Amino acid sequence: MNLEKLKETWRYEERYSFKGWDFSHINNRMEEETLPWDYKKLVKSYISEEKILLDMGTGGGEFLLSLNPTEGKTYATESYLPNIELCKSVLTSYGIDVRPVSDDSNLPFDDRYFDIIINRHESFCVTEINRILKPGGIFITQQVGGMNNREISKFLLGEYPNITDIDLNLDKILLEAKAIGMRIIDTGECFPKTYFYDIGAFVFYAKIIEWEFPGFSVERCFNKLVELQAKLEKQGYIETLEHRYFLIAEKQ
Repeated sequence: MNLEKLKETWRYEERYSFKGWDFSHINNRMEEETLPWDYKKLVKSYISEEKILLDMGTGGGEFLLSLNPTEGKTYATESYLPNIELCKSVLTSYGIDVRPVSDDSNLPFDDRYFDIIINRHESFCVTEINRILKPGGIFITQQVGGMNNREISKFLLGEYPNITDIDLNLDKILLEAKAIGMRIIDTGECFPKTYFYDIGAFVFYAKIIEWEFPGFSVERCFNKLVELQAKLEKQGYIETLEHRYFLIAEKQ
């Protein structure tokens, strides 16, 4: 094991440019277990050309564009500044209205405006969702739970590094939705594994998911990364436990 060469390789991954929400740089270098539901299929079962759609936290807009959204009836929000600029340069040419958002409880839309709101892995305020949905409108969200990557983050960075709320789970979102009178249509929760086939791919991933790996760097975590490298060389991969849940709810 050439430690200096490994460190140089990992530092390259640490510095690699990341745009939108595009992980194609590590395609075939990591693999996620399939979820027991298909978020895209769930979304497509509700959308149609005549419905007004909002995609919250659209990232680079890649997923939204894959839905072939209706020009003039599609909106997207984004809070990450580089992605806002990217979306404005890309999505507006498809007739999608892009709105910057900094406060989940104060979205820049009128009451009872949307037929469908979709949200994959973006924070939200359920009362604000309810405000901007039309009666009978549908909210579809898939979320990353509070147990996501917690153990490997603890291994790398210590006991309390992960700044996500450990209580983020399906039970919590159900209580919130029911408390404001939303009708629950469907739910699910699972704990899939993700496998990394080289440590450089994991470094790229951990550097991006900074809220789960706060303060992560190759320099700071080098000895722990070397331990992971030894494990990978023995079994061909390292793994991390993820946490996902989804909710489909209707405004009454």
